[in-house]
Amino acid sequence: MKKLLWYLIAGTRGGQTRAVILRRLIDRPYNANQLAESMNMDYKTIRHHLDVLVKNGIVTIEGDKYGAMYFISKAMEVNLDEFYQIWEKIDKPNVST
Repeated sequence: MKKLLWYLIAGTRGGQTRAVILRRLIDRPYNANQLAESMNMDYKTIRHHLDVLVKNGIVTIEGDKYGAMYFISKAMEVNLDEFYQIWEKIDKPNVST
């Protein structure tokens, strides 16, 4: 999981956006629209990043369609310390956290 986190956040385009999404989901669950609004980003962009995080087991989804809520996964909860280390090392985007 640690290598995967480093790859998805620090090693790929879009990693900074995924890091901000994770920071928000650590605090509370959101649906894609709420994340897009809170981050002042395009809904489709947020959905893309959420899909990447779900596919890799970092985030889970509850519910369907528009109201589906996203949560950090149990595996992510176990690796929060690693995430915070990555967070400190990356250039954060101009998005409030």
